[in-house]
Amino acid sequence: MARIDRGPYRTIWQDFDDLMAEMEGRFQSMLGGIGARGEEVRGRVVPAVRDFRVDVRDHEDEVIVVADLPGVEKEDVAVRLADPHHLEISSKRTEETGDEGRDFFMRERIYGQMSRMVLLPAEVTEEGSAASFKNGVLEVRLKKAPTETGTTIPIE
Repeated sequence: MARIDRGPYRTIWQDFDDLMAEMEGRFQSMLGGIGARGEEVRGRVVPAVRDFRVDVRDHEDEVIVVADLPGVEKEDVAVRLADPHHLEISSKRTEETGDEGRDFFMRERIYGQMSRMVLLPAEVTEEGSAASFKNGVLEVRLKKAPTETGTTIPIE
């Protein structure tokens, strides 16, 4: 198994995703990518266990979190600052109506609740923070908390 760079902001779920992808690749190579009826094996042997992807940028006075939430409506997204170092993003993707009883050859799209706790690189505050959502992309701008300033008292 190849060693993967974990980085300081990887979560256990990202590690789990990598492991699942590797296992899926091994199943594909072992089975030749073809199932019993000729359908593609990908997505059938190992169920998709994935969360949405985020980018976290650390600027001088703010932290910016960008999350891809394709197929999700703005009303179905919730953002909460859990504490000064963690941002919680939750979303719900509802299944399109009228799909019941259809004969799907392949079905990989995921529906339901998704939630992710994002570790932030610096302490932030909710004051002055803002979030926007456009074309399935959520952007959250969080102002960094002021650093403690103090005065050194000399010892006599």
